[in-house]
Amino acid sequence: MGSSSNTSDGDKDKGKAKDSEPSFKEGDKVLAYHGPLLYEAKVQRIENLDDEWRYFVHYLGWNKNWDEWVPSNRLLKITEENIRKRQELKKNQAGDKTVKAGKTAQQKPKGSNDAKGDKDDTKTLVKGKKRKIQPGTEEKEKRSSESLLVSQFPLTLKKQLVDDCEFVTQLGKLVKLPRSPNVDEILKKYLEHRTKKDNKLNDSYAEILKGLRCYFDKALPAMLLYKREREQYNDNVKGDVSPSTVYGAEHLLRLFVKLPELLAFVNMEEDALNKLQQKLLDILKFLQKNQTSFFLSGYTDGPKTK
Repeated sequence: MGSSSNTSDGDKDKGKAKDSEPSFKEGDKVLAYHGPLLYEAKVQRIENLDDEWRYFVHYLGWNKNWDEWVPSNRLLKITEENIRKRQELKKNQAGDKTVKAGKTAQQKPKGSNDAKGDKDDTKTLVKGKKRKIQPGTEEKEKRSSESLLVSQFPLTLKKQLVDDCEFVTQLGKLVKLPRSPNVDEILKKYLEHRTKKDNKLNDSYAEILKGLRCYFDKALPAMLLYKREREQYNDNVKGDVSPSTVYGAEHLLRLFVKLPELLAFVNMEEDALNKLQQKLLDILKFLQKNQTSFFLSGYTDGPKTK
C-alpha cells in the first residue's frame, strides 16, 4: 500500500507541468516586454522547459533576427488595460529619453581583439560578390555568418534600435536631417581612432569602411527606411547627393542589423568571414562608446498622416 501511495504522489509531481496549461498558444498576438517598453508580438512556438512554459516570439514589424524565447512574465494579453499600460510606458520613456541616453553611454564596452590587416578579408565587402552555395549548406553558412554579429551585438545599441523603431513607427517622429555627424564623418572618425590605436594607417580597416559606405548608400533607399521616412528621403537626397552625407548613426546602425543576411551570400572563406565580423564588431563598439554624441536623444515631428 505504501509503495502504491508513493508512486501516486510521484506521478502527480511529474504530471504537474503537463497538466498546467500554457498562458498563450501558438499564433496568439501579445504585448511583449523588451527593455522597459511593451511591443506587439506574435507567439510562434511554445515549449515546456524545467516545468516552466516559454514562448518564441516575433516582434511585429521587426527583422526576424530579433525573434527570441521569453518567459511568460514578459508577455501580456492584448486588453484595453494593457494597451493603456503600453501607452503610459511610451509616454514616460519619451519624457526621460535624454537622461537615459546619458546613463547607458557610461557603460564602457570591452576591448575587442585586433585582427591582422589582411586585405583578402575585406575585398569582398567592397565588391559584393555572391557566394556559390552548394545544396544543403545554405542554412549552415547563414548561421555561421550571423553568429558573431547577432550574438555579440552590444545591448545598449539594441535598445537604441528599439527606441529608434518606437519613435518612427509608433510616435510618428523622424530623424532631423541633415545629421551631424553624418555617416561619412563617423566612419572617418573611426579610421582616425584605429590609426591612433595601431600607430599606423590600417589598409584593412580602410577597405572595410569604404565598403560600408558603399553598402550604406545603396542599402538605405532599398531596405533601411520605414515607410513614413520615404518622403523625407526624397526631399533630402537629390542629384549627386550621397545618403552617407545626409544620414547619421541612427540609420547606420540599421545597416548593421541587415549585415548578417548580406554577408551570408558573399564569396569568402569562413576564417576570413570571421575576421571581417570581428572588425565590424569593433566598429559597433566604437558607436557604443560614442553613443551620446553620435545618436539623437529625441526626434522631430513627422508630417501628419491623413
